[in-house]
Amino acid sequence: MAEIDKPRPAVWIHARQKDDPTQGFNPEFCERVEKHFDIICHKDLVANPILGANIVGALVRGSRMYLENTLDLLPNLKIIANNGVGVDHIDVKKYNQLGVKVANTPDVLCDSVADMAVTLMLASARNLIPGVKLAMGSEPVQELNQNWLGNDVCFATLGIVGMGGIGFKIAQRAKAFQMNIYYHNRKRRSTAEESTVGASYCASLEELLPKCDYLIIACPQTPETVGMFSEARFKQMKPSATIINVARGKIIDQEALYTALKNKTIKAAALDVTYPEPLPRDHPLLTLPNIIISPHTGSATVETRRKMEMLMLENVLAEVEGRPLPSEVKG
Repeated sequence: MAEIDKPRPAVWIHARQKDDPTQGFNPEFCERVEKHFDIICHKDLVANPILGANIVGALVRGSRMYLENTLDLLPNLKIIANNGVGVDHIDVKKYNQLGVKVANTPDVLCDSVADMAVTLMLASARNLIPGVKLAMGSEPVQELNQNWLGNDVCFATLGIVGMGGIGFKIAQRAKAFQMNIYYHNRKRRSTAEESTVGASYCASLEELLPKCDYLIIACPQTPETVGMFSEARFKQMKPSATIINVARGKIIDQEALYTALKNKTIKAAALDVTYPEPLPRDHPLLTLPNIIISPHTGSATVETRRKMEMLMLENVLAEVEGRPLPSEVKG
């Protein structure tokens, strides 16, 4: 009796079509995935639920999860591979209890996110955005007055909240600017690591914040860090300080930030992340002259996104082949 061919294993993506640039993945990555798996888009799964029996992995792009209302259609789901390091949008513990593993893409994005943090710091310090608007505006540029002067980054004091992979890369870059570097982290780095980047440890935010000319947030979002930067925290900072966030929007109380910027409790802010994303067009933060907001593009380079996608694929392959996941997250 002839053996019946088994259907190929498949992976799920939330997209109208697999190479949809707004929700899917680039064609090169899809071709790599299809060497091992069929790709089933969400709309096709909903239209033909029987396809769910073949799905072993979910490729999650961005910071939103769409699986909650789809789980009943995925009886053989083994792994959720997240295209990013933060998994605050995934209930890891719940999925683990259901026998589904979760993986992320750490390390490969540390350099690009650190670059973005330093970019925002420099842009804010040197009044880059209003300067560009002036130089490219309809009116000829007149001689700039004292109000257009920026501030030096070199020799200034930088505080880093979260000295993980991204935070450490930020410190490496800050050392090249000869900055005085302090950091706060759940766990202190080794003396050798501190020496490598010239960073000093602060055991608390109360110790760290009054020192900083610039403060960069690079810690994960957890129940403990949500709303960490509140009205009280801003009052602990220098009036001349700038806060930069490349982590998650919810770590900053945005109402408190608005008040602190408007009242000049702190000088400026530069955010790559907000809550929600994007901000409503009538959000008060968008009315302030002393803030820069970019659209969560810390890892948005061709090279980094390629590395992230390949790590996603490797995590799914490892699970299917019974190997340890390169970057599993456990609840």
